[in-house]
Amino acid sequence: MGYFITFEGVEGCGKTTQIKLLSELLTTRGISTVLTREPGGCPIADKIRAILLDAENRSMSPLAELMLYAAARAQHVTEVIYPALESGKIVLCDRFCDATVAYQSFGRGIDRSVIDNLNTQACQGVSPDLTVLVDCDPSVGLERARRRIEATRGPREERFELEALAFHHRVRDGYRQLAADQPDRFLVIDGSDSIKNIYATISKQVLTRIPEALRAIC
Repeated sequence: MGYFITFEGVEGCGKTTQIKLLSELLTTRGISTVLTREPGGCPIADKIRAILLDAENRSMSPLAELMLYAAARAQHVTEVIYPALESGKIVLCDRFCDATVAYQSFGRGIDRSVIDNLNTQACQGVSPDLTVLVDCDPSVGLERARRRIEATRGPREERFELEALAFHHRVRDGYRQLAADQPDRFLVIDGSDSIKNIYATISKQVLTRIPEALRAIC
């Protein structure tokens, strides 16, 4: 099997920039890497993503939202993540099951047991080997996210950016709790640092944690 690395954090924390930089590094080192994201990552899941992030769907119920995330994840794992891991690749995923716990349980208030059960079914035995949490003040992150949205052409994926600040603080608290509960899996990074310094920290830590069998080809 390969090695599964996920990146998590509140809106605008900088994780998407960092996961792309890490993907480029691993690729230049000759390591077979798959870069993907959630929701999305494959055609069916991308269609579900469009529904989930469309600001016109703000009336969506929390339970419907949760079910759509689970459906997208199930397809993504089946079609992309599991086959890549089985073939011995490193998979880098921008958000995964921890996001559902942080956003739908801590953020929305859905019972954790319901979410854990759905994640178990959707993940089909796949779980992250390492999770990089880019921790960021939600106020700072939201400002970054809004600037990015304004500068982006095409669909405005901003349904979550329009949530109240209190919601994003609950999400951040959720991520911090998950990291505290599983310190061996989580690598917590200060998202207020520069892109260069964050990248240096992440790349150094990741390269030391990748299994020897995969690092041997670096």
